[in-house]
Amino acid sequence: MKIIKVRVKPGAKKNMIREVNGEISLEVWVKERAEKGKANKMLIDMLSEFFSCGKEDIEIIRGERSRIKTIRIGK
Repeated sequence: MKIIKVRVKPGAKKNMIREVNGEISLEVWVKERAEKGKANKMLIDMLSEFFSCGKEDIEIIRGERSRIKTIRIGK
């Protein structure tokens, strides 16, 4: 199991993930808008591909409605 902090930027022109140094591990640009959980769903899809794991192995444990999220990867 791994816990990371992610900064999400919804409504971007393209989907993209960038690794950063410091307290935030990743910056994620998501095309979907932050409405009705669409951006969070896309975030989970993108992270599952980035970390080569299943969507069920990724969980937002803090920051469901914030741009800075704490994510658990793995069980």
